[in-house]
Amino acid sequence: MLNVPRWRVVAVILVTALGALFALPNILPSTVRQNIPVLQGFSSLNLGLDLRGGSHLLLEVDANALVAQELENVVDEMATALREAQPRIAQSGRGVANDVARLRVNDPEMLQRALQAITRDVNTDIQAGNLGQTAKRLDITSSPDGVIQARLTEEMREQMIRRSVNQSIEVLRRRIDPTGTSEVSIGRQGLDRIVVQAPGEQDPESLKRRIGTTAQMTFHLVNPSVGFEDASAGRAPPGTILVPQDSRPDEPFVAVYSRAILSGEDLTRATVGFDQQNGAAVVNLQFDARGARIFGRTTAENVDRRFAIVLDGNVLTAPNINEPIPGGRAQISGSFTVESAQELVDLLNAGALPAPLSILEERSVGPGLGQDAINAGSYAGILAGLGVLAFMLVTYGFVFGGIACLALVVNLILIIGAMSSIGAALTLPGIAGLILTAAMAVDANVLIYERMREEAALGKGPALALDAGFNRAIVAILDANFTTILAALILFQFGAGPVRGFAWTLSIGVITSVFTAVLITQILIAWWFRAARPKKLPI
Repeated sequence: MLNVPRWRVVAVILVTALGALFALPNILPSTVRQNIPVLQGFSSLNLGLDLRGGSHLLLEVDANALVAQELENVVDEMATALREAQPRIAQSGRGVANDVARLRVNDPEMLQRALQAITRDVNTDIQAGNLGQTAKRLDITSSPDGVIQARLTEEMREQMIRRSVNQSIEVLRRRIDPTGTSEVSIGRQGLDRIVVQAPGEQDPESLKRRIGTTAQMTFHLVNPSVGFEDASAGRAPPGTILVPQDSRPDEPFVAVYSRAILSGEDLTRATVGFDQQNGAAVVNLQFDARGARIFGRTTAENVDRRFAIVLDGNVLTAPNINEPIPGGRAQISGSFTVESAQELVDLLNAGALPAPLSILEERSVGPGLGQDAINAGSYAGILAGLGVLAFMLVTYGFVFGGIACLALVVNLILIIGAMSSIGAALTLPGIAGLILTAAMAVDANVLIYERMREEAALGKGPALALDAGFNRAIVAILDANFTTILAALILFQFGAGPVRGFAWTLSIGVITSVFTAVLITQILIAWWFRAARPKKLPI
């Protein structure tokens, strides 16, 4: 124990110096940091919503829209199954109403064959639960007159909602946090709800716009046979729909063919650009191989016709196709600012939400409340730290108590440095975790020192007592801290919001506590022993 390898000493010094370097931006004003080149790439702690202020939103997935969309797919699959049956089964009257997909078999004598085809091709098994159970996708009923009705099973509804919430969380994360920072907290609440916490969000309306936009982009050919008067009167032939165009008061509706040529799924990337003629902001689109092929063929076959780009049921632009456009590149122009163009790019790159989201609850936390919380947490942390330092000095004396106190200070520096380096957000429960860590950090020192006292009381010399104190206490130290970090990891995995903030600081604190209480304390005591050569341990 007294002969500490040189590589271990070097490693401890490097880790401590690096931790201090990462923690340094938290105590220096921003004006000072800007003048120190070595600190340019370092950031300070991210403050959570309860400390920094920001926006809190509770969202709910529109289950009715999910069911309606799925039933539309079901009725199409049912019709396809009957059309592909051998011999073909004629059907009519298909549609969706009151959460039921239905169609009619024209010849009632073919009803049983139709049910068999639909059961085989459409009513597939789905996973129900986490234990490998399966359930049917649909509840199918029929009537003697040939009408077949299909309803989604409860297991299917629950699976759809869970999948939609998981997909929505990932889409929201890419929309709200496109740069990949970890300040934004997005998590599930219950079956169909999502909690979004955005610390420091100064424009909650912009946040709601990014969240509330479904971002479903489709590309349609314009039907030239529908004139302005017919479109204004709401008259459109079968296979044509009227889509509003908010950006053009002179053409409030555009008649487009209902079948989309391309969709947002065919996009690989969207970027902000500038028009070469007038310098206005535009959005550049890049299609994948399939989309590029379809887009090139469509523009080649429809020169001098209009092509509408529709986002969430509104026409963004409907330009004229002047020439074939190969290469899979397109451009959206209009009354964009750089900010609005970037917002649209973020939405398109993040992908479309699987279902609309409604805002059930909205709260804003002001920075004044956050500062009050910081002050209260700081006072509590200072008092707790002073109490721990006083206890160690009184109980174990100036030398050993002072070494434990120094290790505790280094421990706190390393925690702050680690959280700053990984971008973890510090919340009010995180401050509680720091205070708990300060109290628990000296637990390893107490185990080591008490073992030294016991060995010294048995008549062993200072060197043997020091060596036994470290060697025999290390098992208990590792066992206690392993169980603590295991509990912290469970809290982080299954908790959300404040619970995760507490788990963050607690888990980081456990790792740094073992490092400081064992390695740093060991090195400092070894240096002291070689310098003082005591005949008796002052403990």
